[in-house]
Amino acid sequence: MLNLVEPLDFARHAGADLGVTDWMEITQQQIDAYAELTGDDHWIHVDVARAAREQPDGRTIAHGLFLLGLIPRLQRQLFRIEKRGAGLNYGYETVRFTAPVPVGSNIRLHQQVIGATAKGTGARIELRSTIELQASELQASEKPALVAHGILLIARQG
Repeated sequence: MLNLVEPLDFARHAGADLGVTDWMEITQQQIDAYAELTGDDHWIHVDVARAAREQPDGRTIAHGLFLLGLIPRLQRQLFRIEKRGAGLNYGYETVRFTAPVPVGSNIRLHQQVIGATAKGTGARIELRSTIELQASELQASEKPALVAHGILLIARQG
């Protein structure tokens, strides 16, 4: 885990690989809860019986935006900022959903620091986030499910 004193310390780690998180299983309960929350209840996500008949591997798949939304939770395993104020997700330069994530799959976050610059009382931090899909009997190898170039704005504490 990368331990930083304040947000702008990311600038010293431009190009650094922050590593990978633990594997996390994607469950139907999580997918259903996301569908309920967002209203995205397309059958490929929530209709287990239809997916068994019509999906290539017979399983529902996670929403791409659900996976994107897991990045803040997962990145807590990769870095910590000791003296930080308010922070927000400023947006994404790019987001690509590169492979489906069937229910029961394991994913993890791999993150790299693109760079950081001073912004107001803190920093504008750019990170490359890759959600990796663990190999299974259905996939030949570990491969990314999502690749994103994200931007965080994090203020210095006090």
